[in-house]
Amino acid sequence: MAHPLNTNKQFMVGNGILAFAVIFVVVLFIYMSLKLQQDKKVKRNFEETYTISLEKGFVGDSLSLLINDSLMMNKRITKEPESIEIGRFAEQSALMIVDNLTEKMSAFNLSEKGGVYRFEKDPDGIKQLAQE
Repeated sequence: MAHPLNTNKQFMVGNGILAFAVIFVVVLFIYMSLKLQQDKKVKRNFEETYTISLEKGFVGDSLSLLINDSLMMNKRITKEPESIEIGRFAEQSALMIVDNLTEKMSAFNLSEKGGVYRFEKDPDGIKQLAQE
């Protein structure tokens, strides 16, 4: 005659196997997600550069140049033309020129190919000149 607790023993063994299977699946998914995060962290280096040139009308102004919220220059302009060369560091970039005295901001999109950007200031604001 079979012992009456055999059924309970088989049930407990089945539950144990299922528990280990669930733990294995959870560990597998955690491993996969960590692997994907490491792949995303690969930094891309860009070869393109931007040359920002403040050509006319900026002498005596205190300006801040920002690219994608990163401060590139913050100083009073004493000579013209004032140029700064910056390496590209993001997929898409925007240049913001902020007048520190009036806090007026002018925004310009930058090409993914880099290039020379020339600007002049007149009473209407800051304008971008034709690219070379």
